[in-house]
Amino acid sequence: MSHVLAVLEQRDGAIRKVSHEVVTGARRLADALAGGAGVEALVLAAGPVRGADQLGGFGADKVITLTNAAFGLYAPEGYARAIADRVKAGGYGAVVFAASATGKDLAPRVAARLGRPLVQDVTDVSVQSGAVIAIRPVYAGKALLRVRVAGHPAVLSLRPNVFTPVQRPKAGSQETAAVDASRGRVVVTRIKAAPAGSLDVAEAPIIVSGGRGLKEPANFRVLEELAAAFGGRAAVGASRAVVDAGWRPHADQVGQTGKTVSPTLYVAVGISGAIQHLAGMRTSKVIVAINKDKDAPIFKVADYGIVGDLFEVVPKLTEEIRKLHG
Repeated sequence: MSHVLAVLEQRDGAIRKVSHEVVTGARRLADALAGGAGVEALVLAAGPVRGADQLGGFGADKVITLTNAAFGLYAPEGYARAIADRVKAGGYGAVVFAASATGKDLAPRVAARLGRPLVQDVTDVSVQSGAVIAIRPVYAGKALLRVRVAGHPAVLSLRPNVFTPVQRPKAGSQETAAVDASRGRVVVTRIKAAPAGSLDVAEAPIIVSGGRGLKEPANFRVLEELAAAFGGRAAVGASRAVVDAGWRPHADQVGQTGKTVSPTLYVAVGISGAIQHLAGMRTSKVIVAINKDKDAPIFKVADYGIVGDLFEVVPKLTEEIRKLHG
């Protein structure tokens, strides 16, 4: 019986939300493996991690915390070495990461140390005849690729906001061990957090994105008011054209060269829908497009479309959402 290892993320000594999704995905994979495989959740930190004791409720049979002073902030080489050593010693059937900014940097390093292929940005997992089957979008999201991973361990990274966390009535055991490790040649000295109250577009359940149709950066205030109307559950995103123009920071960019997102609701405002942008958001569960050009490509992927002046439509939409939220 080969267990599944879920590699978690922590920041400032607390488990990140995306880690709940990783445990959920790992649990789904473990349940499909023959022999009733278990899920072990691994987190690297400088000390105890807040929220680690809750991971059993999402499907982790055991939560392992590896502590070292070098693990306070993400250290690429040190993290990759410690995780690869754990995988080699544990004989896992699969190793699961989040396809977050950190995961996209860390997972390839671990896969290389293990001499194993990596399947990135996975949206579904299953098992067939003992082999792990992973589904991932390709061709800017226009098709789904079915990848069969032969041999062990299968190394996967899961797209955020796809594997909805599922609560289970189980506590899970805890294990903490100090490890001898160094940061390596690359040292992260500081992580600059987003302003208080703002959400990362990669993790937000609702995203309101704007494009050139907003005409100037000051007009993003209209979108910020709409996002605020959702009661702290929405983030403001942007197209590449807007980011390249310096209107919004790169951290807000959604698309092929920005962040890939899969929120419950994606509102595209003044965005034409270039293929590069669609690649980053077309797996959103519900897409709403607001654009004055009825022939804009964004309407081809939208579940709901409003053809009209965004400066008239968005304030009215904001007003109605505020009413719904009291």
